[in-house]
Amino acid sequence: MADDMGWSDIGCYGSEIETPNLDRLAENGLRFTQFYNTGRCCPTRASLLTGTYPHQAGIGHMMNDTGLPGYMGDLGSDVQTIAEVLKPAKYSTYLSGKWHVTPKIHPGSSQHNWPRQRGFDRFYGTIHGAGSFFDPNSLTRQNTLISPYADPEYKPEEFFYTDAINDHATRFITEHKGNNPFFLYIAHTAPHWPMHALPEDIEKYKGRYDAGWEVIRAGRYQRQLEMGLIDPKWKLSPRDAEPWSEVRNKKWEIRLMEVYAAMVDRLDQGLGRVIEALEKREMIDNTLILFIADNGGCAEGMGRKEGIQYKDSDPDVLKPMKATDLQMDMIPKRTREGVVIKQGTGVMPGGPDTYHGYGRAWANVSNTPFREYKHWVHEGGIGTPLVAHWPKGIAPQLRGKFEHQPAHLIDLMATCVDLGLAEYPKEANGQKIVPMQGVSLKPAFSGKRLGRENPIFWEHEGNRAIRMGKWKLVAKGANGAWELYDLNADRSELNDLSERHPERTKEMADRWEAWAIEAKAKPWPWNRKKNNFSKKQVFNLKPDANLPMGVAPMIAKKTFEVEVQLEKQGDGILVAQGGDAHGWNLFMNKGYAQFTIRLGGKVEKVVASEKLGNKELRVSAKLDSKGMVNLYSEDRKLGSGKVSGLVKEMPADGLQVGRDEGGMVGQDMESFAFDGKIKRVRIKIN
Repeated sequence: MADDMGWSDIGCYGSEIETPNLDRLAENGLRFTQFYNTGRCCPTRASLLTGTYPHQAGIGHMMNDTGLPGYMGDLGSDVQTIAEVLKPAKYSTYLSGKWHVTPKIHPGSSQHNWPRQRGFDRFYGTIHGAGSFFDPNSLTRQNTLISPYADPEYKPEEFFYTDAINDHATRFITEHKGNNPFFLYIAHTAPHWPMHALPEDIEKYKGRYDAGWEVIRAGRYQRQLEMGLIDPKWKLSPRDAEPWSEVRNKKWEIRLMEVYAAMVDRLDQGLGRVIEALEKREMIDNTLILFIADNGGCAEGMGRKEGIQYKDSDPDVLKPMKATDLQMDMIPKRTREGVVIKQGTGVMPGGPDTYHGYGRAWANVSNTPFREYKHWVHEGGIGTPLVAHWPKGIAPQLRGKFEHQPAHLIDLMATCVDLGLAEYPKEANGQKIVPMQGVSLKPAFSGKRLGRENPIFWEHEGNRAIRMGKWKLVAKGANGAWELYDLNADRSELNDLSERHPERTKEMADRWEAWAIEAKAKPWPWNRKKNNFSKKQVFNLKPDANLPMGVAPMIAKKTFEVEVQLEKQGDGILVAQGGDAHGWNLFMNKGYAQFTIRLGGKVEKVVASEKLGNKELRVSAKLDSKGMVNLYSEDRKLGSGKVSGLVKEMPADGLQVGRDEGGMVGQDMESFAFDGKIKRVRIKIN
């Protein structure tokens, strides 16, 4: 599984990126044209692993506990992983790569939901989600957090996480003992931000994107038409970016896509080694290989401020880490060698001392020809390639062909149970297990119809969809209007038929509502009655406080004030509540206080005009009913400004002091942990 990779980013789905190993699997296997994920990393992993919808597995959003069963932010005990189900069928079970279905990542945290405790015999990878490819955070072998630079079992000339994932996957195949079968889950972080790649891979794509995103997107669309991947009736959705001719910093934008392509290329190179390991053991013919992505291309444009921003002070001074030090920051302040991490348009992406995302315009290319991105449940957010390769199991006449039947991640558990001759349990450890939600894909391997009786459903951050045959009903946001599309004629979702077919629209909407309640997608955490939230008016918090949604300050449509008392000044997040939809944070940057607010995904900020004094150890912010924000140190006013309103909905993410976990309120520089020392925090709801 690739991470944050769009539908058109591999050669066999129309890309100019070189993926010869995936293309070879496609040429000798089957390509699904309508396979779906959940639109976001954590929910996809929960759904893939359990064969249930993500809310049924407790992970309807990210790694934050909202106090609702569908949004616990931790994999539920009433679901089983594929590994847990296959082990009684005498399978060995291996995982190399990203886990990201538990918030418990720090030393001393509970490991009850780590891979070894959820059915995997061997594990190498990261418990958390994103991080540096040169020094990934929460790197773990079996149950032990490790540093890649003090690992006695793996000593490459240069550590690069994509290589490490593929090398360990290869090792698990090579070292597999006995005649029993195995299940191997390879979960990459590429090409998720940060845009990190090796110089030789970046060089390979030098000049390939000089023509800009319009030309590249049109080229992909034309190749998709020529190979028969898409129907000519499906029009290319409108460009969701400024014209390339108006882009000011073209070299920087080009470099982003060169690095992104290099990341996908490197993933494919490693897949070649995995295939070779299977061939050497004469296993390739009777091994089913499935390749997918966890969501569509990601429009989160991290690090796009003009100029250069440093993630730590004293950028000219080296502050190296010890080889044995654990890296636990998603965005490190410095490289392992002590070089400060840099962001901004003045920094060329790709190296270990950079941290960028490739942004909306290139994500629009990744999702050719569809609309929208990761987070949303229009086709651009939930469409994924699915390449299936199995010489002994896929009918010869189907090799190199397309499979057009809709399918979803929930079908992978059912497929594994079917092919592995396993028994899906009704109970485990004295607890009832949520039934499988999908159907086996095995019939498609011989040209037969899938036995799907139910619609396919989606919900993420209030974005909703239901697929029934050729019809798809979809909406943006909890309050967005339903849109109806005939995907046979219009998979680009450009011609809304909801007004023309009101009865069908209502019928499908009613089906979605019933599913949402049954599958725990509703009630939504941000749409609950206020009496379900904390009624406290005053919160006195410790420096390491982490409040789940249910006990965090109830800030929806409320004015409030926050005061932070310091023991030592520094930079970074003082307090953060919420995530990438709704929330706020108080942040220090080079001595200046900054208040950031998220209103329906839009970021607004107020920055102090005066610096914190050298001996001042108290910072506060007050938000009034008119959106006026005042920043203070003691009684001295540091600055003020206006935002467009109060937070309208209670954020699904909780509150943290000194850091921002789960979805991030801020962008770019506003997302790193505080490097000073906090004594206490006081929040008052007015």
